[in-house]
Amino acid sequence: MTPDLTTVVATRNRRDQLLALLPRHTAPVIVVDNGSDDGTPAAVARALPHVRVVELGRNAGAGAARNVGVALADTPFVAFADDDSYWAPGSLERAGELLRTHPRTALLTGRVLVGRAGRLDPISAGMARAPLGTAPDAPGPTVLGFLACAVVLRRAAYRQVGGFAERLGTYGEEALLAMDLAAAGWHLAYVAELVAHHLPAPTGRDPRARRRIEARNRVLTAALRRPGRVVRAVVAEVWRDPAGRAGLADAARELGWVLRHRRPLPARVEADLLALARTRPAADAPADVAAPAPPAAG
Repeated sequence: MTPDLTTVVATRNRRDQLLALLPRHTAPVIVVDNGSDDGTPAAVARALPHVRVVELGRNAGAGAARNVGVALADTPFVAFADDDSYWAPGSLERAGELLRTHPRTALLTGRVLVGRAGRLDPISAGMARAPLGTAPDAPGPTVLGFLACAVVLRRAAYRQVGGFAERLGTYGEEALLAMDLAAAGWHLAYVAELVAHHLPAPTGRDPRARRRIEARNRVLTAALRRPGRVVRAVVAEVWRDPAGRAGLADAARELGWVLRHRRPLPARVEADLLALARTRPAADAPADVAAPAPPAAG
């Protein structure tokens, strides 16, 4: 056990998988349930009474659930896990050590191994290439994105920037938080010795619906923080997919919210995002780090 770290697990309707993986967690756990109707909260309470379970009573989205978990944690560091993931033994203890010795680092993202065979996630491979180099006082290569199931954060930094934007719900919500932490002057680092195991179910949620939400959130995130030329490039990219076009229509309905909360990134962070776009193949990166293909002029 690491006494200065709490693991927050957001879940919805994955009772059996959650119950199978919760015993693998090595830090105190807060499970935040997003309105499950499969008996998840009661099942966890019966099987694992030491785990704190918080019921939101509705599907507020993964970002909102994590915000609740972070608010309830009383430790300086918080790790996230999904209901289909867990951290390898020793990883969280090491993450705590690194955050204690690198006070300007807000976020550590680890190496993700997928499935029972432990296949390296392509996103982790891309991060290991370190296109942005390593800051002198950081514990690993600089990143500007992460997978939420493989991240450990400094709670004070997370709360400083407001955590996840709850309006984005689930899928692609990580991008805005990464940008905001970097804009606030914090380091975000990839540390390969921290290992998260991800065991996605072979069948699950509607892939078209997911693409629609991801497209919506890509457009909203760009509109909230990026220059107009990048926003136009993102719009052009998502338009190629019918699900993306539906997501674009969803994003358009949020225009008022975007205008109220738009805050362009500092030039240094925008320059790093463009550098990632030039060096990282889009197929190797999630929407939060793979920028749209060459920005349109203007």
